[in-house]
Formats: sequence, C-alpha cells, structure tokens
Amino acid sequence: MTQDASISLPFLKMHGLGNDFVVIDGRGARAVPDIATIRAMGDRHRGVGFDQLALILDDDATDAQVRFYNTDGSEAGACGNATRCVADLLMREADATSLVLRTERGALPCERSGDLIRVNMGQPVEDWAQIPLSRDVSLDALPLPGAPSAVGMGNPHCVLFVEDADSAPIAEVGPRLEHDPLYPERTNVEFVQVLDRNTLRQRTWERGAGITLACGSGACAVAVAAHRRGLTERAVTIRLDGGELHLDWRDDGVWMTGPVAYVFDGVWRG
Repeated sequence: MTQDASISLPFLKMHGLGNDFVVIDGRGARAVPDIATIRAMGDRHRGVGFDQLALILDDDATDAQVRFYNTDGSEAGACGNATRCVADLLMREADATSLVLRTERGALPCERSGDLIRVNMGQPVEDWAQIPLSRDVSLDALPLPGAPSAVGMGNPHCVLFVEDADSAPIAEVGPRLEHDPLYPERTNVEFVQVLDRNTLRQRTWERGAGITLACGSGACAVAVAAHRRGLTERAVTIRLDGGELHLDWRDDGVWMTGPVAYVFDGVWRG
C-alpha cells in the first residue's frame, strides 16, 4: 500500500464491546495508508489508537473487501468485531439489512438483527497444518502448559481453559504462548472460564495487539473449542471484558452477534 503524503486520510473510529478500530474507506480512488502510517495511527499516545485497523476496498464479487491490520502493522486474517462494524457502516450506507463482505476467511454474510449485527465467520479450521501449527498434535490437548485447544478462524487461536479468567496472568502467559514455536505465525490466546453449559467468560491476548476488551474471532474459537471438549452446547453467550457476544456454531458456520458503536470521525494528517 502507498499513500500520497499530500493527501489527507479520512477515517472513522468504531468499536465492538470496546474492541476498537480505525475504519478507512479505500474504495474507488480514495487514498489508503501504508504500513508506517498504520503503525503511527495505532499509537494510543501519539496517534489515534486502535486494536485493529479495517481497510475497506472494492470487490467484484461481494459488497466490499475488508483487510485488517494490527497496531504493529502486521496483517490479521480475520477480525469478527471489525467485520461487524464495517457491515453496520455499509448497511447504513446502502439502506440494507444484509450484505456480504470478503475477507481472508472468504465471503462472509452479515445481517442486522434489531440493534445488533451478526456475521457468519465460516467454519473453523480444524486441520493442524492450516491453523497453522508446526506439527501434528491433538488439537484439544496441545503440548503446552494447561493443555489448551487450537482452533483456526482465519487466524490462529490458543484456547486455554482456566478456573478463574479474571485472575488469569494474561500479561505474563499471553505473550509466551503467542510466540511459542508450536504456532509458526504466532497466535491469539484466549483465557476461558466455563460458567455453565451456555455461558463462558473470556479474556484475550491478541497477537500484535496485546490485551483487548473483546475479540470476535477469538470468541468464535472459544465456542468451537468448548463444544468440542463437551463443555457447552453449540450456542453460547460469551462474557468478555467489554460486554457480551452470542455465538452459534451452525451447519453453515459460526455466527456471531453483538453490538457496534461509532465513536468519532476525523482526518489523519500525520
């Protein structure tokens, strides 16, 4: 990506359960940010600050393409809450109640349900080489402390079940698991407490971003891992630091439903 330094860059700030995003519309001939600009915008002290940046692009086969970037400039293959934010933005623009967005996960159907936005994040990746892991191991008993589960949702996840998510040492264990050699592309790490067969408590360490208030693709991975282990039903409510998401692992994919919010819009001139 390139950006003409003489062109201002309009953006929106949005969030889903406190999982916050800068959204940039790069459709048509609009300017898009380069990696250095993404890093500068992501700085919470000297820039705008975000967990991920969502870049909207033209797509011939769907309503739009969306690419996601972490604060360190690395690209994320999936971001469920940002997908819901972009879906809300474009549905309002088109006065529609449904649309399809293309991400690295493929074509993702999105719908409005009252004040909530839902997205089908697709079926989980359950092949070790495609998650990816560095070797063939049991996906629900990884050879790591706590025997976590591995799930792919367009990006890799390490789901660690704990007795008390609120007291889990996320800042210590999260980065260690993120960089473990078992995950050659690093991983998101979810710390999960089972409250009952329909309710989970989740806290998240995101690769390239650190501790976040919510993680949509992570919630999908948690729902899959919990059901695979026989701990929950296929439809669950997940309580994150920023609020609740509703997950339903159906025959056509993992549907995620939750709120989105607009914060402000601005123009980046850095």
